Amino acid sequence: MSHLPNDLKYAETHEWAKLEVSGLIRVGITDFAQEQLGDVVFVDLPAVGAIVKAGAAIAVIESVKAASDIHAPVAGEIVEINPDLAVSPERVNEQPYEAWMFCIRPSDISDLDRLMDALPYGTSAGL
Repeated sequence: MSHLPNDLKYAETHEWAKLEVSGLIRVGITDFAQEQLGDVVFVDLPAVGAIVKAGAAIAVIESVKAASDIHAPVAGEIVEINPDLAVSPERVNEQPYEAWMFCIRPSDISDLDRLMDALPYGTSAGL
């Protein structure tokens, strides 16, 4: 069973979201998602300054098995991307809850309320 941190929110599309003290939302993919993908070889992140809609596909992650979209769990503006993933995309496999992908300044913080806590997400993902 995949470990699911309780301090995160989870999307049905297997992204996690963490509300930072600054009000920004840090986003990555779950351990379940990286296990399904296999060895990650490339991550194509959104541009800083991009305005995104909740649920929209805004990035792509490629593995030796497949390419998958990464969705914005909340609406807002991309204010930061993780530059380490350009050099070391395998970090997503090694530490999925530390290898964040991007930060969003949410346009409506209540978007987080539509995401799942760890237990409901784990149940929906069959964990």
